Amino acid sequence: MPRSVTGVDVNASAAVLLRGSVKGNTFAVTDYAYQALDVADTNAAWDAAEASFAPKDARVGVTGRDVNVRYVRVPRLPDWQLKKLMRFEVEEVGGAAENAVAADFNVLPEIPEVEGEDIVLLAMARETLLEHQHESLGALGGTLDAFTPNSIALYNAWLRFGVVLDDTVLVANIGAHDVDVIVVRGTDLLFARNLSGGARLIEQAIADRLGIDLARAAKVRRQLVDLTPGASFADQNAERASRAASAPAGQIASLLQTAVSFAKSQIRLQTLRLDRVLVCGDGAHVRGFEQYLASVMGTKVEVFDPFTVVDTGKLDPKDAALLEKHRSASVVALGLATAGSDPDAYGIDILPVAVHKKREFTRGTLFLILAAVLAVGFLGLRYTTLSTQAEQAASRATTLNGQVRRLERDDAAAEKLLVRNAELAELGRELRSVAGAGRQLDAVLTALDGLLPRGFSITRLTNQVTTEEELGITKAAPAPVLFIEGEAEEGVEPNNVVFQRFVEDLEAALPGYAVLASMGSMFRTFELTVTAFADLPEPDVTESDEEIGG
Repeated sequence: MPRSVTGVDVNASAAVLLRGSVKGNTFAVTDYAYQALDVADTNAAWDAAEASFAPKDARVGVTGRDVNVRYVRVPRLPDWQLKKLMRFEVEEVGGAAENAVAADFNVLPEIPEVEGEDIVLLAMARETLLEHQHESLGALGGTLDAFTPNSIALYNAWLRFGVVLDDTVLVANIGAHDVDVIVVRGTDLLFARNLSGGARLIEQAIADRLGIDLARAAKVRRQLVDLTPGASFADQNAERASRAASAPAGQIASLLQTAVSFAKSQIRLQTLRLDRVLVCGDGAHVRGFEQYLASVMGTKVEVFDPFTVVDTGKLDPKDAALLEKHRSASVVALGLATAGSDPDAYGIDILPVAVHKKREFTRGTLFLILAAVLAVGFLGLRYTTLSTQAEQAASRATTLNGQVRRLERDDAAAEKLLVRNAELAELGRELRSVAGAGRQLDAVLTALDGLLPRGFSITRLTNQVTTEEELGITKAAPAPVLFIEGEAEEGVEPNNVVFQRFVEDLEAALPGYAVLASMGSMFRTFELTVTAFADLPEPDVTESDEEIGG
């Protein structure tokens, strides 16, 4: 049964809390709260936020400059190797930043134009941001499920509640200070990003033109502004406000066009073309905004309203009316709740380090308890089996009739044992090769984790059983060998000097391993061949060598 989750979207203009669970092909909302805000930033919004119900199991949306979404192309790897590579990426970003970051990743759906590689979406957020929001959530009586970028929540809302066709669509949630964007082809996510900008640009322009404060400018934006091309205005104030809003509306349109350009460069799809654009969020609440975007972007623009297929029957009339009024501003909260409730949703679950460690410890303790229970059960069963076997052996021993028959039986058993020992010996050799390959891969990745110089990165890693004459691995006895390719950025020291020192450190960290290393002609690429199964011949020491050495 899908669990109930609270989607929490807190920003400088509003705090939106929506609770419910997935119900068949729709979502049943059980609790809803909306609080209008007018504060400087998200931290101040959390400090001012209130809730009419306890936001338990909260999936909290994050966006803005404190959130970094990037795309990494990698060879197709097992999950454990991919986790290590992403950890390298996060540590590189965290080392360059002033503040620690928490992160999570997921692989984008397979893109036909990209062969032999996966594109990984890696989302990172500042620890200080997450810690403040986690503490504020607790002050509201809530508990944390996870943090998720608003753009990923938007994708889950579109996937479950949108009119999904076999075309390429840009969906944008326009908030007060930020715009969350996704580009989707059919059901497949191609790109997700948060951009700086939003409705506050329009409101500031209106306030400056009409000489009013931002709160009144927000009302004018919703009530008087008309961006429909060629629109007629009821009075002079409406015309002045609309003309003031046209320039920042153009900036928002440019942001959306920039998002398409980002998508082309990040996933390297230069042929990407939009078929539709859909907008939601409080910032899209401007008369004629869709027609204006359509004229600028040259494509069809519509409003994305997922609540047409959402079940709100369990809300009391007051909360239902509040949701009806703010449904466009509640799309991200709906997507967050859906992502947490649906086990099949596309997930990015960012956790503060302290929360992550606590959950890992809890899962580890539970595993140890279950393992102990299974071990006790196994020992009891084993004891019973061995006791029965002992009784049977004693019974057989009493029936033995004479030394000749006993020797014949022993001889036959010995012959079987010899055959079985030979089979086990062969199996043991195969198992040692497989286990050795795993230990070799883990040892090398661990060494690279600690020794890889800054500016050096791994672009390809292959682990295969093969031959390598330079390492003494012949066709007669293939063995596991690691082939590693990488890139190096220019630094203070020449790359070849840094690489030579890195290879020496790697050899010292891997005693008993053989390492072949080389760099490209411009010292921008490098290759490593590593194995623990080398069988290199001892160097010959001739008489003349001894004399020279002496």
